[in-house]
Order: sequence, then structure tokens, then C-alpha cells
Amino acid sequence: MFSSRRVVSIFVWRVLAGVLSTRQYARIVHQWVAAVRLDPTVYGTYTMRRTKATLIYKRTKNLRAIQLLLGHSKLESTVRYLGIEVDDALEISEQTEFRTTLNKWR
Repeated sequence: MFSSRRVVSIFVWRVLAGVLSTRQYARIVHQWVAAVRLDPTVYGTYTMRRTKATLIYKRTKNLRAIQLLLGHSKLESTVRYLGIEVDDALEISEQTEFRTTLNKWR
């Protein structure tokens, strides 16, 4: 049934069942939150997603990368999602893209 090759995975059920459903993921997060005695009404899959995006943005200031990561079609949606000012975000984004372009020419 399973190959003899050893598969290492954080999510064992993914190896066995093939796919982890959204609901299964939500249950796991809920169990982790309860295990560390945090309020499950405050912490969940949405807050994890938003926190990860915010941390990456703070580190890189790359709005385009965050937009792609979150699957947003509009940059404005990403800016609103992160809760930052549109003008500041666009300026930072342009500076980041410009630096990337300059590094290609060096």
C-alpha cells in the first residue's frame, strides 16, 4: 500500500490520506490554541494567516510578495489587509522594486 521509501512530513495524515482539508487544519489549530491555554475565539487560522503576512511584510517591505502569498488580485486589498497606509505602502513597494532592479544591473 505504501512505498518502502521513508517519507518525513510534519503532517503525517497528509502522507497517509493525501490532502489536509481546511476543516482538519482548523481543528488542529484549535487544539494547539487550547493546549497552550489561549482564547480560541481570538486565535485561529485567520489570525495565523494575517500574522504570517504581517511578519513577512515587516521584514521585507515587499508588498508584491505578500500580495502573491495571500492570493489577492489587487494590491489595495493587500494594503487594507495589512492595515497600513496606502501612500506609505506604495512608496515602500516602489523603493523595494527599484532596489531589486538596481541590483540586477550591478
